[in-house]
Parts: sequence; structure tokens; C-alpha cells
Amino acid sequence: MKVVRAFWLAAVTVIFLGACSAHSYIENDKPISLKVGEGFANPIGYYESTPRFSWKAQIHNKKSTQQSAYQIQVASTSEGLMNKPDKWDSGKVQSSAMSWVKYNGKTLSSRERVFWRVRFWDENNMASQWSDVAHIEMGLLENSDWKAKWIGARETQVSASPSQSTFATPQYFRKPFSLDKEVSNARLYVTAKGVFKVFLNGEDVTANDALPPGWTPYEKRIETLTYDVTSLVNQNRNTIGAIIAGGWYSGRIADLKETDHSKPPRFLAQLEITYSDNSTLLVTSNDSWKATQSGPIRFASNYDGERYDERFDMDGWATPGFDDSQWSAVVTETVTSDTLLRPKRHLPVRNIKQLKPLSFEQVDKDTVIFDFGQNMVGVPSINIPVKEGKEVKLRFAEALHKGSFYTENYRSAHSTDYYLPAKDGIVKYTPTFTFHGFRYIEVSGFDESKVPVKDWIVANVQHSDIALYNNFSSANPKLNKLFENINWGLRGNFFDIPLDCPQRDERLGWTGDANAFIAPSMYMADVYGFWSAYLNSLREEQTEDGFVPLYVPFVKWINWTSSGWGDAATILPWELYMMTGDKKILEDSYPSMKAWIEYHESQAKDNISSMMTFGDWLQPYPEKEGKGANRGDTDFSLISTAFFARSVELTRKTALELGFNEDAIHLASKHEELAKAFRSNFFDQDLNVVKGKETQTAYLLALAFNLLPENDVKVAQTKLVSLLEASDTHLRTGFLGTPLLAEVLQEAGRTDLVYALLFKETYPSWFYSINNGATTTWERWNSYSLEDGFNPQGMNSLNHYAYGTISRWFYEGILGVRPALPGFKKAVISPQLTSQLGFAEGAIPTPSGTIDVSWTMADEGFDVSVKVPFNTTAEFVPPAHYQVERAAKSNGEVLKQWTSLTAGQYQFRVTDDGNDSKETL
Repeated sequence: MKVVRAFWLAAVTVIFLGACSAHSYIENDKPISLKVGEGFANPIGYYESTPRFSWKAQIHNKKSTQQSAYQIQVASTSEGLMNKPDKWDSGKVQSSAMSWVKYNGKTLSSRERVFWRVRFWDENNMASQWSDVAHIEMGLLENSDWKAKWIGARETQVSASPSQSTFATPQYFRKPFSLDKEVSNARLYVTAKGVFKVFLNGEDVTANDALPPGWTPYEKRIETLTYDVTSLVNQNRNTIGAIIAGGWYSGRIADLKETDHSKPPRFLAQLEITYSDNSTLLVTSNDSWKATQSGPIRFASNYDGERYDERFDMDGWATPGFDDSQWSAVVTETVTSDTLLRPKRHLPVRNIKQLKPLSFEQVDKDTVIFDFGQNMVGVPSINIPVKEGKEVKLRFAEALHKGSFYTENYRSAHSTDYYLPAKDGIVKYTPTFTFHGFRYIEVSGFDESKVPVKDWIVANVQHSDIALYNNFSSANPKLNKLFENINWGLRGNFFDIPLDCPQRDERLGWTGDANAFIAPSMYMADVYGFWSAYLNSLREEQTEDGFVPLYVPFVKWINWTSSGWGDAATILPWELYMMTGDKKILEDSYPSMKAWIEYHESQAKDNISSMMTFGDWLQPYPEKEGKGANRGDTDFSLISTAFFARSVELTRKTALELGFNEDAIHLASKHEELAKAFRSNFFDQDLNVVKGKETQTAYLLALAFNLLPENDVKVAQTKLVSLLEASDTHLRTGFLGTPLLAEVLQEAGRTDLVYALLFKETYPSWFYSINNGATTTWERWNSYSLEDGFNPQGMNSLNHYAYGTISRWFYEGILGVRPALPGFKKAVISPQLTSQLGFAEGAIPTPSGTIDVSWTMADEGFDVSVKVPFNTTAEFVPPAHYQVERAAKSNGEVLKQWTSLTAGQYQFRVTDDGNDSKETL
């Protein structure tokens, strides 16, 4: 026994000393920021039965720069991770992958909760500590998981021939139930055909959410949400309450005046309670619920606002003991397999922050206009004195037109909220089932004997719950203001889907706008889940022949497609892949990409496309007049053929990434044919445009989409520069040309022209809008001026993100960071320096961490600082006409080469290379 004991003690000592040795070498190094899917941290109600795992590294050991291997463990309990994981143990996997690692364990099912952790080894084969434990809880993954039924107020039965007002009047529901045991867990699974609010025992379960479940192609898929309501259930009596409105489902969309009366809003809920003895109780929406349309919200519409009548208040209606004898039994519908019910795959719209008014002006004895100083999206909360029976009216405007409150650019969207008080006193009210785009709010109908104060109102800023990085600044105040404006445009239009605008009778997910802004938004915010969900809807709306609607989700308004818009089927997945390195986005989208190519083919003859197009939308100074002027001067066939070739090229690249080599060979051949046809049909021997007008966009498309022989590239660049110089270095580009400008000019070695365009103060330019009071980006380059008010041409949204596309160059140009490999596994860092800017700094988000870049003008040249994150390599490339004079690591070690920088901090002194051919910056 003594021998055995001695051996055991020796073994323990060896193990202990070995562990201490390893621990001392990698002290505090461990994986952090554990996420699943497109960025979910510890999700409840997760959508993906085969999760993808991602993490970053917390590194204190400066000798560690790369991951060489990882190990992931998944178990049913957190304790199980410490023993033998019962779900999955990957073992030590030799790989540098830290993102999108696919789960390969036992199948995960609906409701299941699992725990996971990860560790990694560095290039020296030293192991990190285990990460903290993270968890995933699945939602209801299949329609068969739902035992509930769709319910609706009896008055809304289609057979009863309801009127438009019947569907526009919200429905209230309630269901009492009792519990007789101690509860350990309670989950509420819920959704609606429409939009909903849910209460449990009077507590608003959805208090911070706005208009859930959001907008999807309802005939194909409706998203569901999961709420942890364990703390809200009572030991004895309980009541679930809910309100639903038509929202996007049966409310009017676009400038269509009529609601679809065949689609009554419906509600679906399933409360699953687990007692401490592991027995369960299921409370579902069914024919035992009651409903009424006699609640205080009398009307609700996304476009037209909300009407609240205090005389219909029902105090305590969502609490136990309320007398619902005047309520009616509900009608029910069975959950079928026709429409998929699936957990929401990105975070919902939420109340993110509040703004207080900067000032106000009383324009009448009972009318006051509040100015919040910022064009935004959301709803107000009022706290104002009122008189019984005197209706309060809230109107919204983006700007004042020559000093007057102006709503004409909202077109047919009424965008007005009403509150009818039942008594004198102070009213507190926040609209529930609408949203508005505004800077100004006109409040009328208050108690005119009272003096208005700022505290009467606040504005609730609403947008999809995305993290904004606020990751760029410079020495130029207007450039910083432009970045801020683009940020606010992102906020306002990322409203469950990427809207084109948030205020007028449109608010649609236009694909062309998405093409322009997807990459910039990925630099500015954590929006991968948002875009991935939108792409899912795009694939669902694509028809069998490959046709992609102009906007997604689709409603019957404009039923044709457009080149430069429908190409979102290829552009969006490729841009997301380059930013993230997640191949799943390509795997999911590849059939859709090929189908879109086939549709392009059906619209072409001899490799020249005749597909319809909106053209270079809202190009300034068009030669055409009338409505046709909005589509710009670039030949439509030139545009369509260029985008046909672009989609072919991106699909070819995707085929190579996915290993479809035969497809790639065929697509390469097709691209070559299209490029030759493009060159010969639209340009003469000297590269003059022979169809349509010679425009900046014509050359931008040719250069950006690689459609010219190599010996023509310099000629095209020269012609583009000549057109810019002929316009006094002003852009003449719309929605299609503008996203290409900066990259093409930088590739031509003319960063000076990009800065000239960027810093231009007069129309058309980005700073022109700032000089005229912009706090977001506009639809037109001249939508508004302080002197004249709104542009009389129409189409004057003051919150339209497409021209915010220039922010991509803030990161890829000014800071100079681009992905050399998908997901920035390798980055190229080439900041575009200029004496017009004293300094610039920012942080570029990557799956492995942020790449930090800053540069400052020095006595001689520029000092550039670069930080490369763990598991990333980078190449530093001095911009055109500059050279690296000195380079060193943060510890002072001099660098002899900078083509392969590993994790760490670096300092560069960059100076003029003395080349006389250098353009003047």
C-alpha cells in the first residue's frame, strides 16, 4: 500500500508541476467573447440546430500570435463539461479557425439547453486556459412543436366580411390560468401574423421590444420569439394578456391605399412551465381564450400612426381577477406546415435610447413644435396637461420648409398619433404599434392654460438591436459629422429589415440600397445576423426562374426586377463572406446566385443584356427631364450587361470557394464572353462611350467590374479623371456609380481626387448636406437646403442610407484596411495619407479582433500606428508615392520587412518617395 501511495503522490506531483509550468507560461490567456451563429451570446430561443462557434483570444503572453489548434466541449450541464461532455468533445483539432466552427455532436432539439467551452493552443503548442462556460437554449425548431392555435377576435373572421377599419383596430386577448406547484422554469414562445405585445400578470414581457416579431415573407416563414418569464409567474392565479395589430402583415404597404382584407392579424402563444418536481404545464392559445376590439388603441398603422382613446381604458385587463364577461370567445386556426414557424435569427427592434428636445417653439395657444436636433426613427413619449374630450395630436417632420412644419415628403403616410383624454389632468402616452421618422414633433390639443416645457416630451430611438462601433474619427470636424450622419442613417433604416427610408409611404427593403451599404455597415456595426436574415428572406422571395424582386420582403406594388438591384443575390453573400469568412453564407446562397445568373441569361442576347433597370438612380444634373431624369444618363443596357458580368464573376468566386470547380470554369468562360461583348458594344476603339452619354458611372462600372483588357485600364482611368475635372471635381453619380468611386480612384493612384470629392462643399457633395443642416444622409444630393427648403423634384427622404456608402472608404481608404483573405485572416493595410487631414484613427472589426490604425502628420511625412490582433497576419503597403522610412515594433525592435506582420503593435514613419510624378495632394 505504501508503494502504491508513493507512486500516486509522485504522479500527482508531476501533473501538478506540469500544470503550474503551463499556467505560468500562459497566465490569464483564454478564449473570450464566445458567440454562436452570426453573433449570439448565450441565446435563449436560438434558431440553428447545428450551431457554429466563434471566439476571440485574451492574450497576455506576447510570444503567442497564432492559434494552431482548438478544442470545443458541449454538455447538457455545466458540471458535465468538467467530466465527460455528453454532447460533443471535438478533441484537439489542428486548425487556426476561431470562427464559424460547426458543431458535430449529438443532434440538438427544440427547447434543449446546452453548455459549451473552448480552449486553444498557440503556435508553440502551449494550451490556453478553458474559456468561461457559455450556453445555448434552442427555440421551437419545427411547426410540430407548436400545440397552440392561431387565435383572433371573432369580428375579424374573413367570412364575416370585415372592413378595413376592423383589421386596423388592435385585438386584445386574455387567458387566466392557475399553478399549484413551485415553478423552476417558464418559457413563453410567441409570435403573430401582425405585430404583438404580451403581458404576464400585468407585466409587459415585451417592454423593450418594438413591433415584434418583425417582417418576413409571411406566406413562407414567420419568426417566433422566446422569453424567459420564470420570475413573472405566480404560485396561484395568473393571466396572460396580449395585443396584436396588423403591422406589416395586413397593414398597408408602400403607397397602396387598401389593406389586404383576406389576411386578418392572428396571435400564437405557448407558455411552457416546468415545476420543481420536473412535471410540466402547457398554456397555449386556443378556444379557451377571450378577445375584444374595445380596447383603448382604436387604430394602428405603421404609416399612418396610432389613435388612443382613454375612454376605452380597461384597467387591469392583463391581470388576474379582471371581469372579462363582455369579451367574446376567440376564433381559432390550426398551425399548418404551409408557413414555417422558426425562431428569430437576429435581435428584434428595440427601444435603444431617448432623446430630449433641444428647443421648442409655441406657434399657437395650444400648439408647440419640439426640435430634437437629430433626424431619427421611433416614437415619442408624452407627459402633458390635457382637457377632457380635447384631442391631442402629434405630427412629425424631418425638417422645416422655409420655417413651416412640413410633411409633404411623407407623401400619403399620415404619420400622426392621436390621444383623446377622458378627464382633465396629466397624460402619459407612448404609441405602441407604429413608428415614425422625424426630427420635429408638433404637439397640439394640450391644455392651453399651461405653459409648455421641454419635459413634456422625449423621443424613443428605435432600431434593430445592433451594436454600433463608433470607430472612426479624424482631424476634420465635417468628416466626423459625416460619419455621425451615416451612423444615424444606419440606425434609422435598420428596422428589422434594411429600409430605404423610415418616414414616407414606402419603408421597403430595396435591394439596390442594400448593395451600396452592406460593406460599410459591416465596418460600422455588428450587423452580420441582420444581413444574414435579410438574405434568407431574399432567397425565399426569389422565384423558380431566378427573378429577384426589387425589394424584400415583396408586396405587390412594383412587380419587375432591375439590374443593380436584383444583383443583391450575388453581391450580398460575397460581401458578407469577405467580411466574415463564414462559408455558410455562400453555401446557403449558392443556388440562389446561380438562379439569378440564369435569369440574367434569359434577359440577354449575344451577351448584351436588355434587363430593366432603375439606372444610376438620382444621378445629379441629368440631361433627361421628367420622371426619366431620376434614372440618370448612363445607358441602361451598359449598366445591365456590367452587372450581369459582375454577378457571374462573384458566382465564379463562390464556386471556387465551395469546390464546384466545373461551375467555376464555365463561369470564367462566361465572364470572358461578357467582358468582350461589353468592350466592343459600348466603347469605340479609343474607349469613347458609343451608347448613351459618356458618364462617370460608365467608366466606373468598366473599371470596378474588371471588364476591360489590361491595356485599356489606364485609358479608362484617364477618361474618368477627365470627366471629374470637367465637373470641377464634383461627382456625377447616383446609387450605382457612387459606391464605386473611391475604390476605383484609389486603384488609379488618385487618392487626391477622392479627398477632393469628399471635402467638396458645394452641390453635389457629402459636405453640401452638412452645410444645409443634415443629421443623416439624404436620398438626393440636394434634397434640402436651408435657403429654399425641400427640393421641388420630390423623392426627398432626409434619411436614406445609400450615399452613406462613402464610409467604406473611411476604413478601406483613409485607414487603409482591406481583407486580403476572407474574414481578414490576412489584411492589407495601406492608409491613404493626405496633408489635408492632420490625423485619422479607427478600429476595423474582424472575427479575430480589431485592427487598430491611426496616423498623424509629422514634420516629415506621417507617423502611422498599427495594431494587429491575435490569429491575424497583415501586410503594410505604403500608399502611392510614399515609402516606409522607419518601422518598428512597440518594443522598439526595428523591422526589416513588413509584408507579414503578426499580432502586435507597430509604428511606421512614412515619407514622400521623391517621385516627381506624384500627384499634388
